[in-house]
Amino acid sequence: MPDWSYHGLFKPILSRLSPYQSREFIHRGMNNIASVPGGHHLIHFLGREESSELVKKEIHGITYPNPVGLSGKIDPLLTGSNAFSNLGFGFIEIGPVTKEPAQDPSLPVVDWQKQQIQFSTNYESIGIEKTVQKLEKWKPKQPVWARLDGTIEEQQDLITQLEPYVAAFVTSAPELCLTTNRPVYLSVPVGKVKDLSLDRIQSTCSGIVIDEPIGMPNNHYLKELLDSIHYLREDGLTLPIITVGGIHEPANALSLFDAGANLVLLSKGYVFSGPGLTKRITEALLQQLQPKPPLHPGWIWYWLFGLSIFIGGVIAALFSLTTIVLPYDEQFLGMQREQILLFNERILYFMAHDRMTLAGTMISGGIVYMALARFGVRKHLLWSKQAIDLAAILGFLGIFLFIGYGYFDWLHLIFWLILLPIYLTGFMKTKQLNGTPTTLNTRNHRVWKQSLIGQLAFITLGFSFVLGGIVISFIGITNVFVPTDILYICMPPEMLDLFNDKLISVIAHDRAGFGSALLSVGFLVLTISLWGFQQGNKWVWWTLLIGGLPAFFAGIWIHFAIGYTTFIHLLPAYFALCLFFIGLIMTYRFFHKGKDLPC
Repeated sequence: MPDWSYHGLFKPILSRLSPYQSREFIHRGMNNIASVPGGHHLIHFLGREESSELVKKEIHGITYPNPVGLSGKIDPLLTGSNAFSNLGFGFIEIGPVTKEPAQDPSLPVVDWQKQQIQFSTNYESIGIEKTVQKLEKWKPKQPVWARLDGTIEEQQDLITQLEPYVAAFVTSAPELCLTTNRPVYLSVPVGKVKDLSLDRIQSTCSGIVIDEPIGMPNNHYLKELLDSIHYLREDGLTLPIITVGGIHEPANALSLFDAGANLVLLSKGYVFSGPGLTKRITEALLQQLQPKPPLHPGWIWYWLFGLSIFIGGVIAALFSLTTIVLPYDEQFLGMQREQILLFNERILYFMAHDRMTLAGTMISGGIVYMALARFGVRKHLLWSKQAIDLAAILGFLGIFLFIGYGYFDWLHLIFWLILLPIYLTGFMKTKQLNGTPTTLNTRNHRVWKQSLIGQLAFITLGFSFVLGGIVISFIGITNVFVPTDILYICMPPEMLDLFNDKLISVIAHDRAGFGSALLSVGFLVLTISLWGFQQGNKWVWWTLLIGGLPAFFAGIWIHFAIGYTTFIHLLPAYFALCLFFIGLIMTYRFFHKGKDLPC
């Protein structure tokens, strides 16, 4: 569940439920999605949670994809474990694991206004038996830690049962540090860090986990955390330091890393800031480690691919404004355009309308392809390559729609044959691309919150284009016309067939072609909106603006130019245009904003 859906759709609803109900509802729902075949691919498509190799950590022989983990307090009953393993965490803590189950539906206590969650000392736990059963079925993508609770004897037994499934343990009992080959981290409340005997811990434990107290305001707790880390490092502690909570925005995590923390566990801040907090932290951390990524030379082929589509769209627009019907159309129909004009001039106008909307869509698609290549692929961004690949492959497959009604023109084939080797060259030359994005965003400021509304608008726009492309393509190879089309032409399909039994095939060919192009552009808009929203990405905003204008202008203008202004027919275009401007307005400051100030 990305931030745009969490804050824009689900959070207002969840805040009205009891904390226990909202937690279990959302965890079970996400877990069900992650558990179905292909569910983890859907989660990845919506959120893009992969981490760069540069943020990878290796501690005590264990590799962590990134240094951001999830505290066991967030999912004590393990109802969302499958989902959380797909949400970009570097490691996941489970627990506290106890010998017997312990559950209290009245917990936790959440104050949405003060952004506080009170986790009681009466732990929620499903018990060791059910925990082991879940771990046997669970296939996490990252290391799993187990936090233990109970008597010394009980915890020793828990370690024995959990060892095959977990990478490390967390306990408040220092006596357990030498009872397993797995790393054992000592849990210490932030207020008792300065009472520790560091020499003893240094020789027995694998590291220290600094725990959050109950009821302490976040700002005060973060200050206490930073003071504790500085104290431990200045006093000579060389073991790993892991912090729990205190992070409500990426800047908090960066300050903890700068102070000397090795790993962090997200707690209550994850609930209030949203599921995208992990991704925002890793992107901000990568920005510190690699502010200027290397450039990839293979981008030029994808750029040429986009340029070719742009030129093709311009040529199609010129034809639509002049002859409309091309010589090979006349040859297929067995009649001249003048004959069609004499029979019913609106037929040619209608064909111009289809061909102009296709031209505008191609011009827009070409601009977006070129921008993705120049500003994304060139900077090694894997998501931009995959956005191009997805849209391009769908576009190439769309050629089969042209023959769905018995008409295939040689110009489209030549265009297809020109584009294919350019695309394949770009695909092969960028095959090893694996870069991940960075962001200048480190704060939960109003600009960021407004951008989520704009992002939701663009995602809705992209999805609408995809759905529209599918519908138009289907109409193009089945009924061809919608009722408003027939009203505009003033003739039923049967009369058109009597005039020329090949005319509908040509119109269907145009409709299917436009549907295919709209589907491809829809996926371009959708993937950019899902994957390219990082603060400071001015090029994304300008790509959406400049790339969107030709399609909207051509699509709406041509209807007024030919007098096809039926409101219900143009309503989807008006709706899309509203989403377009809402997205642009709400995201402008976010994309043009520089680096946020540090803590």
